[in-house]
Amino acid sequence: MGWALALHGGAGDIKRSERTEAAESVLLECLSLGVAELESGRCALDVVELVVRALENNEMFNAGKGSVLTAEGTVEMEASIMDGATGDCGAVSGLTTVVNPISLARLVMEKTPHIYLAFDGAEAFARQQGVETADPGYFVTERNIQRLRQTKETQTVQIDYSVPSEAGETVGCVAVDCHGKCAAATSTGGMVNKMAGRIGDTPVIGAGTYANGVCAVSTTGKGESIMRGMVAADVAARMKYKALKLSEAAGSVVKELEAGTTGLVAVSAKGEIAMDFNTTGMFRASADHTGHLEVGVW
Repeated sequence: MGWALALHGGAGDIKRSERTEAAESVLLECLSLGVAELESGRCALDVVELVVRALENNEMFNAGKGSVLTAEGTVEMEASIMDGATGDCGAVSGLTTVVNPISLARLVMEKTPHIYLAFDGAEAFARQQGVETADPGYFVTERNIQRLRQTKETQTVQIDYSVPSEAGETVGCVAVDCHGKCAAATSTGGMVNKMAGRIGDTPVIGAGTYANGVCAVSTTGKGESIMRGMVAADVAARMKYKALKLSEAAGSVVKELEAGTTGLVAVSAKGEIAMDFNTTGMFRASADHTGHLEVGVW
């Protein structure tokens, strides 16, 4: 059985610039990292965590180091991960010091009897587990300070690419390994100028992230719309109960949603890949065992 991998860096109204070219280069680097691990026989769960960690560590994208700011000028990060082979999953929200939220989500999955930890409880668990943390200032970039200033001036909340943008937003990765096991992982800083305490689709299992024995899905876009549609789980359900191919299931789900709100990447246990969006563009990349490789935005 052949492996497959897909990742995203956000969807929306994306404009062309030198920064978008740089973002594409980062996606290719992260894709290559995941490909090498899958070719070496690494399991899908390890690979999606590894790739999302790499995306979190690059301030080009709205996750980890590049997370956008709340209305109070603070960072509140969230992430989730799911193992399709077992149904195990973990999620975190409201993180302010954790360098790699996706890895803390995995620890919630593996080291607690729970699925979801948030805010002070999640931070306490991070300290208990000895994960890497940083002063909150580590996550505050000059670019995101400017973005917050702009949204305050216009009294708006910027949802991913709700206005023309040149850089990445929510990140995610899905993979199926050589044993046919699927996994998904998603991470974000949320929305620019969001209310403190707001939680989006990213850490909601079934909305922003989902994996089972059939497929794995990671979404990006307007979190409120994605949660209402339980988008990731809907793709899996259409494959399982309507016997649709991955491309048919993913394409039909995205098409039915409000235009300009949603993008997703998905893989099936058979090694199929889907990267669908109803926005102007989506930072995306994919590869599989046959030699297929794609990196794109529009």
